[in-house]
Amino acid sequence: MAFPKAKAQFHARSISLPSRPHPLTAKVDEQLCRLRASQPSSSSSSFSLSSLSSLLGGLEGLYHGIDDLLQLPLAQQAMTHAKWADEVLADGSLWLLDVCSSTRGVLLQMKESVQELQSSLRRRRRRRRDYYSALAQDVNAYLLSRKKLIKETRKSLAELKRTQNKCGFSSLLDKDRHDLVAIVRVLREVESITLSVFESLMASMSSQAAGGWSVVSKILMPTKRVQAEQDNDQNMCEMEKLDFALSNLIRHKTDKCIIPVVQNAQKGLEGLELCIQGLEDGLECVFRGLIKIRVSLLNILNH
Repeated sequence: MAFPKAKAQFHARSISLPSRPHPLTAKVDEQLCRLRASQPSSSSSSFSLSSLSSLLGGLEGLYHGIDDLLQLPLAQQAMTHAKWADEVLADGSLWLLDVCSSTRGVLLQMKESVQELQSSLRRRRRRRRDYYSALAQDVNAYLLSRKKLIKETRKSLAELKRTQNKCGFSSLLDKDRHDLVAIVRVLREVESITLSVFESLMASMSSQAAGGWSVVSKILMPTKRVQAEQDNDQNMCEMEKLDFALSNLIRHKTDKCIIPVVQNAQKGLEGLELCIQGLEDGLECVFRGLIKIRVSLLNILNH
């Protein structure tokens, strides 16, 4: 698969192999258009993790179409006779697999920290002595873990953007090889939108899409402002809902009437865990799809 010159916004354009378009190219074109239309806009205040899970499902379907396209004799002939294709196309597919693996690792860390806090909250309910103070310690431990994860995720996100800006190999293409140009354009489109989905996922996990408020900012936010933000609950993503539930828990200060506050935090943790599980399942399917495409590319290039 080709290294992309990824862009934040995608513009609709027709993808077709020369002479007479194959039905598979129309199918891939349609899938790409649907994914572009589903992409969160750069002005969105928050990205829903559940909507990102749907995008991952769209990528899986797109990969099936691409793999079918790579089985066409015309596509195989075009890539077999390109001297640079072995290095560029194969290395590009491997790079995407690395990005996918890194994203899965971040999700796993997040799920483990969420599950650990869930377990702590359940244990504390059975031990009522110094209930609030113990809860505060548990939440602070979670926030510390979350802060480290956010730092790592933002670092990965910055590296991903730098790599995108360096990529591109249009100078290697023979513009007279219309068949090859069309195939490479398809692969670049697929890679570009794949990376854009990964970027949105990383941004949501690093709280960059949470309306500009960090976890600590929400905890330090004046009570009236917290209430105003919570009143706008329908516009909040899963991460934001949990952050506000935890900020309420930290603010409570005493054991009095704390049970409903704890239950609300547990509800937020359960919701986030379900979303993370959905994302993990989606990334697993994306990973398998990328492997299948890479195998197809290697088979073509080695014959």
